[in-house]
Amino acid sequence: MFDFEALSHAIASRTVLCVGDLMLDEFVYGEVSRISPEAPAPVIAVQRSEINIGGAGNVARNIASLGARCIFVGLIGDDDSGATLQSALAQESGIESVLVCDPSRPTTRKVRFVSEHFSTHMLRADWELAQPAAADIEQKLIDAILPRLARVDIVLLSDYAKGVLTARVIRNVIDAARKLGKRVIVDPKSANFAIYRGATLLTPNRKEFAEATRSRADTENSIAAAAGEAMQLADCEAILVTQSEHGMTLVPRNGEAIHVPAHPVKVSDVSGAGDTVAAALAVTLAAGADWETALRMANAAAAVAVGKKGTASVTPAELRRKILPHAFLAAEEKIIAAGGGLDAQLSDWRKQGLRVGFTNGCFDILHPGHVKVLTAARAACDRLIVGLNSDASVKRLKGEGRPVQDERARAEVLAALEAVDLVVIFEEDTPIGLITAIKPSVLVKGGDYSRDQVVGHEIVEAEGGEVLLVDVLPGFSTTSLVNRARGDGA
Repeated sequence: MFDFEALSHAIASRTVLCVGDLMLDEFVYGEVSRISPEAPAPVIAVQRSEINIGGAGNVARNIASLGARCIFVGLIGDDDSGATLQSALAQESGIESVLVCDPSRPTTRKVRFVSEHFSTHMLRADWELAQPAAADIEQKLIDAILPRLARVDIVLLSDYAKGVLTARVIRNVIDAARKLGKRVIVDPKSANFAIYRGATLLTPNRKEFAEATRSRADTENSIAAAAGEAMQLADCEAILVTQSEHGMTLVPRNGEAIHVPAHPVKVSDVSGAGDTVAAALAVTLAAGADWETALRMANAAAAVAVGKKGTASVTPAELRRKILPHAFLAAEEKIIAAGGGLDAQLSDWRKQGLRVGFTNGCFDILHPGHVKVLTAARAACDRLIVGLNSDASVKRLKGEGRPVQDERARAEVLAALEAVDLVVIFEEDTPIGLITAIKPSVLVKGGDYSRDQVVGHEIVEAEGGEVLLVDVLPGFSTTSLVNRARGDGA
């Protein structure tokens, strides 16, 4: 896993160049209670409507809402919809828009009629000219894009096949970006992945990927096999296949395929979810994250987006809540006494395919050394369980006068940390029983231990898990703090 706060801080200093098909998304909401007497069609009594920046413009909005800066290049017609989009983009903080006008085409506009009661799309009306831009417009797009490449950290091409990303535009952008050492992400529409040759990452959905590779793409293995051939054709470093409720699979050219399950969420609207995924990947990779971190950020962002109605953007606060869901629970909701409901929680996490980590200690007086270990432990997993020695156990291990704080107080302080998902109090002197029950994917201790000294390392490694030792922070120990406080008070 990763340090969300550090990653968010890095994202804030990055700039993404986004190029693609801009659209005006309109949503008309109302109630349906009768059939038209003129034709067998439902009648919607309109109650409200919304106008949003859609298509690649929604990618730009998500880049900005996630904290990065976006330079956006797109195409509009000489019409009211184009003027509306130009005005709307000008009001978006964090987006510098460069819009090329093509008087020969309408601005792409999509109007969706939605039943409020059933929360379903009834009808969509489109205004568009889905054909490649003319040669003079192509040149205007290229002239707008290339001089701005030096100012950005990464490039994102959002292809909706509405005319902006012609073969010539794509080739010019990718070649120029590669010469400058800039990575290029492509959310593709063409089934011919060869036109994106030289991009760093392609992000098709399962249907697009299956059509492009002529494969079933219905299992992780079949996706990995087909992706290998596709990467050779497209000369790219990785392919990420989004699979809606089945999660996402990323196949790097060098390394093993990585699959993450979808977050359990009540889906309100899938419009623009792919835009959010592309944006999250771009800002995360621009910030220097590895493939797995970028994948998990994108997966969490998609879960937030589909839980909203309309063309949605995602904020860092919403993403943080999805990635660290237990950070917002009251402390008492994260504490399990010995013999409590641990099994039910573990079962739920395992069904979601989450990586569970474990560390333990007395945590009598929480200090920065503890916080460092706990933060590192949470960064190595999806959910972190902390085993906490009971009062009786601490007394046996540390002697009379300890613990300074009772187990409930110590548990509440630990549970208040966002890095901690669950605190389990145990009565034994060692957590071997807990480790046997949990079988964590990663077992974490401070670097003042050796691997062989870590209780339960054999159990974890036998199950295919790992032992992680975190360097201790010099100058901090609970015993020295207690002794110093008692000396000062004497």
